[in-house]
Amino acid sequence: MANQAAVQFRCTLWLALLLTSSFGMAQQASTASPLPLAPNARVVRINPQPGFFNEPSLAVNATNPRQLVAAFQVNAAVAYSEDGGQSWTIAQGTAPPDYKRSGDVSITYDNRGRAFLCYIAFDKLGTMNYWAHGATRNGIFVRRSPDGGRTWESTPVAVIAHQSDPGIPFEDKPYIVADTTHSRYAGNLYVGWTEFSLLKSVILFSRSTDGGMTWSPPIEISSHEGLPRDETGSVEGFIGAVGSDGTLYVVWADGSEIVFSSSRDGGRTFSRSHRILKTAPSYFEVANVSRANGFPEIGVDPRSNRLFVVWADYRNGDIDVFSSVSTDKGKRWSPAVRVNADSLHNGADQFMQWLAVDPLDGSANVIFYDRRADPENRKIIVALARSTDAGRSFTNYAWDLDPFDPEEEFIGDYTGAAALGGKVYGAWARTPPAEEKTESAEREETKRKVLMFVEIGIADFSGSIH
Repeated sequence: MANQAAVQFRCTLWLALLLTSSFGMAQQASTASPLPLAPNARVVRINPQPGFFNEPSLAVNATNPRQLVAAFQVNAAVAYSEDGGQSWTIAQGTAPPDYKRSGDVSITYDNRGRAFLCYIAFDKLGTMNYWAHGATRNGIFVRRSPDGGRTWESTPVAVIAHQSDPGIPFEDKPYIVADTTHSRYAGNLYVGWTEFSLLKSVILFSRSTDGGMTWSPPIEISSHEGLPRDETGSVEGFIGAVGSDGTLYVVWADGSEIVFSSSRDGGRTFSRSHRILKTAPSYFEVANVSRANGFPEIGVDPRSNRLFVVWADYRNGDIDVFSSVSTDKGKRWSPAVRVNADSLHNGADQFMQWLAVDPLDGSANVIFYDRRADPENRKIIVALARSTDAGRSFTNYAWDLDPFDPEEEFIGDYTGAAALGGKVYGAWARTPPAEEKTESAEREETKRKVLMFVEIGIADFSGSIH
């Protein structure tokens, strides 16, 4: 948990960085507190009972916009909705066979409306944060749903897998991307991830051109190797997005930098990865949360091929969410714009953001955890920031006004978001309200103080001027 010394360290570090680095001061947005509710806002709870749930991923089916699918921990759980997110059903048969544990789920739809679930599976983690030290068998797998998330094929396909041999690496944090454009690469699927070995971390990549039935041998796309630990100094947090011409744009964190690369040939080859933005160290302390990071996300407006990158860092002392835009396919990037529109230097943290660019209206929509309403900087509401002016400014909303206390628990490494046709969806983990917190066998079994729900937020900007 962050203490006074940690906060002083953050401020001192960033004063030095601002005096010596070239990224400059982010533009300040206007104060807006308390937050207004998003238009037609609704929050739906996926899980009927709390459990060891976090790290949701969310997708909306462009071929059937009333169909959504969400994946979350634990055991690669999946829920689907066929009424625009108003109600959810837990899918069956998605847990990894033959492995004791799984994690780091991501989910997407392809251009035919099929859903794809990607996750890591393993028997036991290695040394804390040095996952390759003592790693057991592990791998990255993709499971397919031919009907948009209702049912899932019984056997997942391995993107990469290792048996329990001495010195094997550990594959971590995969993210799956589908080309849903009308380009020559339409239907391609892409997965990127971090591979931790005994001495380093690298970003690996694989593609499928046959609907996820087979995957290409992994290639290394990071030009710089990171440290072999799951914290600042590693290369970590691969995210990708596809432009209208089929160009795949990818980013990840490398220490205190955001790194960018692209592929113009359907994932066969990539440009040399290079720094595009200077940030704070990618992992940082957040009071009352077990850990947090500022990993970047990338999105693209297919109408203009404008690129958006969002991340979180503490250049202003407290943690804020930022955005930068490129209009020339990633060659140049705009100065950072502050996404959360509260007062600067107010001591309130905003973190664990996720980006969804609406392919139909071009809006950039960012979900994040927000503490501006709590003077003690402990309780969280879930906020939505929306830009309709190409990333120059963001209007802030709340999904609801019911704060929760994370109570120093692990609430995941990420949230989730999706947007289509003015409708914006968010996914996050939260602790139950105080009146719902009860002792349970699962809590005793997992030794956790607090169990969590996964919730879906719905906002409808269609037909509005927001």
